[in-house]
Amino acid sequence: MAGLMVKASTTFKENVKLFAKVDMTHVHRSLKHCKILHAQQGQSSHSVCEKVPMETEHPNQTAVSHFVLEGLMYTAEHPRLFFLLFLLIYTVTVTGNLLILITVGSDPHLRSPMYHFLGHLSFLDACLSTVTVPKVMAGLLTPAGRLISFEGCAVQLYCFHFLASTECFLYTVMAYDRYLAICQPLHYPVAMNRRVCAGLAAITWATGAVHSAIHTSLTFRLLYCGPHLIAYFFCDIPPVLKLACADTTINELVMLANIGILGIGCLSLIVVSYVFIVAAVLRMRTAEGRRRAFSTCTAHLTVVLLYYLPPVCIYLQPRSAGAGAGAPAVFYTIVTPMLNPFIYTLRNKEVKRALRRLLCHSSRECQAGSPPP
Repeated sequence: MAGLMVKASTTFKENVKLFAKVDMTHVHRSLKHCKILHAQQGQSSHSVCEKVPMETEHPNQTAVSHFVLEGLMYTAEHPRLFFLLFLLIYTVTVTGNLLILITVGSDPHLRSPMYHFLGHLSFLDACLSTVTVPKVMAGLLTPAGRLISFEGCAVQLYCFHFLASTECFLYTVMAYDRYLAICQPLHYPVAMNRRVCAGLAAITWATGAVHSAIHTSLTFRLLYCGPHLIAYFFCDIPPVLKLACADTTINELVMLANIGILGIGCLSLIVVSYVFIVAAVLRMRTAEGRRRAFSTCTAHLTVVLLYYLPPVCIYLQPRSAGAGAGAPAVFYTIVTPMLNPFIYTLRNKEVKRALRRLLCHSSRECQAGSPPP
């Protein structure tokens, strides 16, 4: 798993360098010409610029050098209170997920594929929260914290969709793993061996990187000549596209086809998997077997519903993106990464035992290392 994360980190760095230099060589008219049209036609500068692309002095730069993030609704009235709230959420999220990651990686009793994928999920949740929450907190402290550069916006959008789409695919793989474990237990050790497990994890990371690269390149090849205000709490595709001074029809169609169909497709595969799982569990003869199966699957299904439903609603209606749309987005960007460690820990006795062993082992080491009174 560590090798896959290093490989994903390398891919991430390469793509960050790529999107920090967005290719704008297709822009062929000047800002001066846009202003002339504005004066002649008596239209607003934004409506003219929507029709007329602009050319800058440097072909690899755009007219907009930075954006301003509007933030979440109702947080401006009590910024310090919400800052402390998000600081607490972020601390709990990172601590909880890193604790799960360390537990799964160090405990020899947690070597099954399910816990291998859980380790990837914890790493993704910690990173996903880091992409959005610190910037939200910075915006609550000072007005300057709401500013984000054009390149920084591209990087944030790429990172978010890279991690979010990878997590989306990972949930589907985890549902398939549970299907094999419960519905085909005799074939499970062969069908989900270590090599297959590592291969599926690698595919989820690679697919997420490609998926994000497509949307980031399409979004930031457009011209942005103003306004600067992003009616959202981070750089996401729908609110950024609303600021483009160009036709965004192709982008919206690609977003609908790519994100919408993939999201609904993955969710459909998960639902089908759980239909077979529930049928298999109901056929079990022992009450203990049914309880364990339902306990594991309920935790996974709860997280899936919290994660999938908000983004499907948001990206299927790109023109409705705004500050109000940030409310459902909070669930899968901030709340779900915080809840995942609790859901998987409280519903799984093996993880709870492993956490106790880890904490007790650390406590004994601390006591052994402390000087005698």
